Amino acid sequence: MRLLPRFSALGVLVALGALALTARAADPLPDDWAFKPVVKPKAANSIDAFLLAKLGAKQLTYAPEADRRTLIRRAYFDLVGLPPTPEQVEAFVNDKSKDAYEKLVDALLASPQYGERQALFWLDLVRFAETDGFNADGARPHAWRYRDYVIKSFNADKPFDRFVKEQLAGDELYPGDPDALVATGFLRHYPDEYNAVNIEQRRYEILTDIADTTGAAFLGLTAGCARCHDHKYDPVSQEDYFRLQAFFAGFWPTDAPLLPPNELAAYEKKLAAWEAKTADLRAALAQIEEPHHAKVRAKERSRFPEEYSKLLDVPFANRTPLEKQIAALVEKQVYGKSADVAKALKPAEKEQYDALKAKLTALAKEKPADPPRAHVMADLPEPPPTKLFKRGDWRKPGGDLAPGFITSITPKDPDAKLGRRTALANWIASKDNPLTARVIANRLWQQHFGYGLVRTSSDFGVAGDRPTHPELLDWLASELVARDWSLKHLHRLIVTSAAYRQGAKGDTGGAKLDPDNKLLWQYPRRRLDGETLRDAMLAVSGQLNLKAGGPSVFPELPDELQKRAPAWKPSADANERNRRSVYVYVKRNLRYPLFALFDAPDRNETCSRRFATTTAPQALALLNDSVVVGIAKGFAARVTKEAGTDRDKVIDRAFALACGRPPTTEERAAMRGFLKRHTGTDAEAVVDLCHALLNLNEFLYVD
Repeated sequence: MRLLPRFSALGVLVALGALALTARAADPLPDDWAFKPVVKPKAANSIDAFLLAKLGAKQLTYAPEADRRTLIRRAYFDLVGLPPTPEQVEAFVNDKSKDAYEKLVDALLASPQYGERQALFWLDLVRFAETDGFNADGARPHAWRYRDYVIKSFNADKPFDRFVKEQLAGDELYPGDPDALVATGFLRHYPDEYNAVNIEQRRYEILTDIADTTGAAFLGLTAGCARCHDHKYDPVSQEDYFRLQAFFAGFWPTDAPLLPPNELAAYEKKLAAWEAKTADLRAALAQIEEPHHAKVRAKERSRFPEEYSKLLDVPFANRTPLEKQIAALVEKQVYGKSADVAKALKPAEKEQYDALKAKLTALAKEKPADPPRAHVMADLPEPPPTKLFKRGDWRKPGGDLAPGFITSITPKDPDAKLGRRTALANWIASKDNPLTARVIANRLWQQHFGYGLVRTSSDFGVAGDRPTHPELLDWLASELVARDWSLKHLHRLIVTSAAYRQGAKGDTGGAKLDPDNKLLWQYPRRRLDGETLRDAMLAVSGQLNLKAGGPSVFPELPDELQKRAPAWKPSADANERNRRSVYVYVKRNLRYPLFALFDAPDRNETCSRRFATTTAPQALALLNDSVVVGIAKGFAARVTKEAGTDRDKVIDRAFALACGRPPTTEERAAMRGFLKRHTGTDAEAVVDLCHALLNLNEFLYVD
């Protein structure tokens, strides 16, 4: 028997890379095209000119324009993530003005639901979650403020360069701006195994996650590949990678109050007065509690090596910068747990304890309410040194490194007079950075067509996909910068193009010459993601709550899962449970089932493009899930309320709500037969009819 040769994983990757490079030998675009300056083409001034030029070379052209019912549904789902109402559809269909479509697009871009839709893609990218992940998966109670910041920024069309700067260094660049402070929550979304014992390794993993995500999200680079060695394909050295990490070396996570200085001063004055008034009571309680808490702290402290635990005995001011970070991670565990004192007390002592507690409770109403807070990032005044770890192993430190840019893009050093993160933010958000504008322009294209002009949207490197239309990508990037980094401007350019407005069924010749539709000879049909599917079902059933912002909500879980997830407590108010999916609590170790089924990421790492799988559990859930069945009942109740009991009117209204069109003659006849043959009550028959419509491909897909 002949044995197959054995290859290492690295060897396979290198071999595949070599094959890719060989296949590109005839491609005139240089391998490092993404690192070259953006050059705005002069030959054309519209999206369609670029696309039609390549289609013409293949003797192809666009598919005929989509009909108005298809077009309005497409635009609604793309821009606001919701289906249009039947009334909105009819108004657009009957609008005879030449600029009817442009007016529709402008209205959608101005809608408050626009930011909610666009935020979903960004939250995937920055691995936003409201829990730590890992085994403990502890809660992050203020994380939702970052989500609201993103929605607010998109709705306001905040210039993208400012959006970038705020997330990397908002505290330094825009002091006093609460939005900019909340924005630094981007640097707090790393998964955190906070109960780990090896603290130096944990610190290194945090820095690695921040640096890797920054490179992928803003620059479209797999910079993390250079952690163990110089990048195999891209011009990113291992030194570049650790110099990138050095920008974040002084990280100091904190939960900051979000009050103007005068209000914060007033709060602190009231708090100090309350603390003075209750000092004796609290001291007496502490005297009883301390021995019990001390036992818990001693137990937690004993888990750590002495070199870590002894730092707790060193005054903060006497610790080195690295010791301050190490000690903070230890303290989170040692002081984060407390004893249940009441259960440990003897009767006489408990009586005294309860009496003191009662007195303190009586005075609690005088204590000022805690100000709103956000999970934000700050820096130590002096950051720890950054080492170049040999082979990426944190146990093998090399020489010290200063912060620095990727030298193949910008060989000069950062301005030492600036804050570290400020220098990085200014560099990434610069119009001269060849990657930033290209990467976000490509991400917006991906949102509307399913794939970017560069299909590997977070890998613009040599091993990533080549742009199908490099001149078009540069034109879009140039337009973005020229229009003050306006994302709404780019969205409008894309969705008003003829390419976007074409139908989803093109010439059969296109399927032979360009089977992957890279040249866009027809509009690519796409399935709704899980969040949009839930929102659409709630919308057509009349149950969607459009309330914006605030703490996340907990919709009900399927019965079988709720029993195994007691910590997930559905929001008491049913109306709150039916808010948009972007406001559903993001728990890393328990993704909301419908979202998970339809390929939502777990948010443990950056996700630039979701998979679109087709699996049996998806169909089974839509047919049998108790939550979906409940929505179908609400849908039926709405239809009956609006259409009465006349079967034809029921059928027409249900189709109009679910599909944005009247049923065909054949469909109406089939539905009549279904309602007539149904063995249940008339109400049950309408529920089953509405449930069937929610399972149509026409409902699940956007043409």
